Amino acid sequence: MRCRYPRLFEPIVLGKILYKNRIFYSPTGYKEQPVDEAASYYERKAMGGAASVCVGDAAVSADGIARKTQLRLDLPTTVPALEQFSSAIARHGAVPAIEILHSGCYAHYSAELGGKLYGPVHTVTESGIEIFEMTEEMILRNIEDYASAAARAHLGGFNRIVLHAGHGWQLSQFLSPSNTRADRWGGKSIENRARFAVAVCDRIRQKCPGVTLEVRISGSECYEGGYGISEGVEIAKQLDGHCDVIHVSAGNHEVPLALTIMTPSMFQPDGVNVQYAAEIKKYVKTPVATVGALADPELMEEIIATGKADIVEVARGLIADPDLPNKAFFGREDEINQCMRCLYCYSHHMKRANYRCAINPETGNEHELKHDFRPKVLKKVLIVGGGVAGMQAALTCAERGHEVILCEKSDRLGGVLRCEERVPFKARLARYLDHQAHMLSKTSADIRLSTEVTPELAKKLHPDVIIAAIGARPVVPTFIKGWDRPNVMSAEELYLHPEKAGKKVVIIGGGLVGLELAVFMGMLGREVTVLEKMPVLNDGGNHLQGLAISGEIERYGIRISVATMAGEINEKGVVGVFTGEPLPPKNPMPFSLPQYPPLGTSGTMLFEADTVAYAIGHEPLWDEALALRECAPEFYQIGDCLAPRNIYQATSSAFFLARDLGRKY
Repeated sequence: MRCRYPRLFEPIVLGKILYKNRIFYSPTGYKEQPVDEAASYYERKAMGGAASVCVGDAAVSADGIARKTQLRLDLPTTVPALEQFSSAIARHGAVPAIEILHSGCYAHYSAELGGKLYGPVHTVTESGIEIFEMTEEMILRNIEDYASAAARAHLGGFNRIVLHAGHGWQLSQFLSPSNTRADRWGGKSIENRARFAVAVCDRIRQKCPGVTLEVRISGSECYEGGYGISEGVEIAKQLDGHCDVIHVSAGNHEVPLALTIMTPSMFQPDGVNVQYAAEIKKYVKTPVATVGALADPELMEEIIATGKADIVEVARGLIADPDLPNKAFFGREDEINQCMRCLYCYSHHMKRANYRCAINPETGNEHELKHDFRPKVLKKVLIVGGGVAGMQAALTCAERGHEVILCEKSDRLGGVLRCEERVPFKARLARYLDHQAHMLSKTSADIRLSTEVTPELAKKLHPDVIIAAIGARPVVPTFIKGWDRPNVMSAEELYLHPEKAGKKVVIIGGGLVGLELAVFMGMLGREVTVLEKMPVLNDGGNHLQGLAISGEIERYGIRISVATMAGEINEKGVVGVFTGEPLPPKNPMPFSLPQYPPLGTSGTMLFEADTVAYAIGHEPLWDEALALRECAPEFYQIGDCLAPRNIYQATSSAFFLARDLGRKY
């Protein structure tokens, strides 16, 4: 068999260790407990064919902990967990790796336990938190902490150490221009600012001579006041020869818009940050790794073949499909479930310390699913509706051996989300829907398009199980005078027919649907205003997607008016009624663009509009679904026809329902 990606699957020697290919699972932090669940999370990536799998952001000392759930390398009691992680990875042929860091002035959990926050220089943050300057004695002690942590990780079975010197953590704080120290550890001299990181590298090599040492940096910090790629190159030159790999990322996790570059959003092109690795590689002899928005093996092959980088590191791509490397190697690229970059995984982790994936129900459930079981009873399953939930239910049922009939009333699979196919930044969503339909075509499922299921048809098919996945309809604002004017339509209709939009568009509803529609209209050159009756916009729990949208709203000059109800729609536009509600202390969706009007304002205002779109929610099709309830011995509702759901909730509920069918009865 000839592999289509010979350079991507060419082995590479780093230090004294051979890696079987150039695809590494990039560091992602996971909860330390329960250990079995965490180990299974990382093990699944190794099973999928990655050459190395990296356990993320382990703290090197008690004064450097950012969050309570962070893995601790300063404690000897951590070694058994480390051994369990590393052995779970190694037994599948991948090299176990661990990312180590000190949080520096962002060691918030250490501060909660009574410590002080230390950074390169003394400062007071905008929120009034005092950061103390590290003494040279503290710097020297931390150098030893890094080396001791690496040694403990090596004892626990990790043969690749990833030293995090990017994204705003301690070593990155020293590399940044904000490090204005007057001694040998800072100032204008890049050699001085890099001295801490270089010293850590050298000490780790002394204590752990057998490991691969990788240093992760931001090639550019990507914000005003941080360093750019020219200084990133000079930093890499300082590290050249002191490590085995220079891992080039970008951005800073403490600067909102730089965070959306660090974890590229759907608004950015594939491989957007490869440019930083490619530039640095021109100036160093040490092998270079790149990361960010990588899920397509064609692009990965091109990166390696053209010398832009020696290694591709993938996080979300392997969260969405841990089998990506094996599928690419064995010529099954069409089966890769490519990441949509919706940012649900990272947003969920930030709030709950667990990863979940909108399009891969296995993520976060690896430990349970590794102990698989086959159904005790195989059944005939009728699935009504071919949207996200219906397709996932059909796939899982077919994979488990059930007889599946999937009926979709339209002429194609994909459901209501097909309305967004013309949206450039939703191209990956369209690809996901096409992927699910393609995977269904490979199963034995009987797919019947242009087929509306009535109770009569359902009974005629004699199913053992009916799964209703018929979706929901948009809530129509009949309570607003003028709702039935010809220039008023749902968000779905405007997505399908953007040519209907006039020059000025008002969108009623400031949730993700309305905000993404606003960005789409802005891209088409329309003047857009979003009205939201609540005092804040709603990111639907996806904080990082909210941040990404905020940047696009600023880019296209979209006006935001919160605490504003739509009182009437007339021939001139929408009459907004200001509620005067105060803004809560923490706005989950911060905008650098001023919100309009000033909060606390009362009265009314006309928002001129040629076109008005509403995105105020959906109502599930309960009656239509329940009409099928008596047509089979078993009946279930999933997706939006049970309650309005996001993609994760739809795919996850469908997957586990299908998995439970025939389990015992």
